[in-house]
Amino acid sequence: MPLFSTSCQTVQRTALVAALAISVSACSILEEDKVDYKSAAKAPTLEIPPDLSQLRRDSRYAMESNSATASGFQSAGARVADAGTAANSLGDVRLERQGNQRWLVVARPADKVWEPLKEFWTSNGFVLTTDSPDVGIMETDWAENRAKIPQDLIRRTLGKMLDSLYSTGERDKFRTRVERNAQGGVEIYITHRGMAENYTSSQKEQTIWQPRASDPELEIEFLRRLMVKLGASPEAAKTAAAGATPVQAATVTTLDGQATIQINDTLDRAWRRTGVALDRTGFTVEDRDRSKGVYFVRYVTPGTTGDQEPGFLARMFSSKKEQVALSRYRIALTDNGSTSFVRVQNANGQPETSGNAERILKLLANELR
Repeated sequence: MPLFSTSCQTVQRTALVAALAISVSACSILEEDKVDYKSAAKAPTLEIPPDLSQLRRDSRYAMESNSATASGFQSAGARVADAGTAANSLGDVRLERQGNQRWLVVARPADKVWEPLKEFWTSNGFVLTTDSPDVGIMETDWAENRAKIPQDLIRRTLGKMLDSLYSTGERDKFRTRVERNAQGGVEIYITHRGMAENYTSSQKEQTIWQPRASDPELEIEFLRRLMVKLGASPEAAKTAAAGATPVQAATVTTLDGQATIQINDTLDRAWRRTGVALDRTGFTVEDRDRSKGVYFVRYVTPGTTGDQEPGFLARMFSSKKEQVALSRYRIALTDNGSTSFVRVQNANGQPETSGNAERILKLLANELR
């Protein structure tokens, strides 16, 4: 009996020492890495909202090959940043920023960055649900940032044995948009969308998934990581991602009898800001014509899912397919020099005067401010 007791004490001491060692190790890892995603595709299926259906093909963005090589920044030619836009250059990769928006300018052809982009997201724990090089859109599945789970003693000790029992109650997805520029390179935008699991009542008997605000810090973090993927050093990428510049105001007004967003900014910068706003709010951008300042989008009218009214993003995490009424619109940008205007047009390019136009503009204006 005493021998059995001594053995138990020895085992307990050994376990305690092991737990402390694991605790120290885990803390050091978490200090270096605050992001650790696990795709929800390995968990219960998360259905894509109806407004994020497959994008149609357009040959203007077709990629010529899938190889990936590095090219020199000098051979691509220097690009002068817009007034009011800050830039940091690292080789042939440059980070530009305006307000809370940041994007990469890469002096490589579009077909040379697509495969590295795919490798980047999959290596960070994501599954891609949209992979459309023809329209320059890549989107991840909903995923959970496991680094947000508290590292208590039990979880640090048992690790993956109890991993499935822990959840943050949050899911994230990211959209990457690649646009060609006049210099033969590309601009890369990364936007975040989030969902949170909340209780439906104070009794805490049932939960629902609801949209939460986009997180610019997550967007910056993945832009920084992408810079490293494309050849920048971690230290240089971190320095480039720091800081911000003032953003010009955007207000909803009425001009010539039509609801309009007025942006005190040039058309080129307003185009970038509107594109990011569309990505963050979850619109399906079917096509875009930068020369004419037009985005072709789909919009789900709230309460138009047949006889039921589950809401705009309802049943996102269910396995049941919903028949949803999709409306096509044009988001048209014009300018008079230093001021730009954003209006909603119908599918035929005529001014849209329905209530949807005002709803769409309010959604965009919240992201443009």
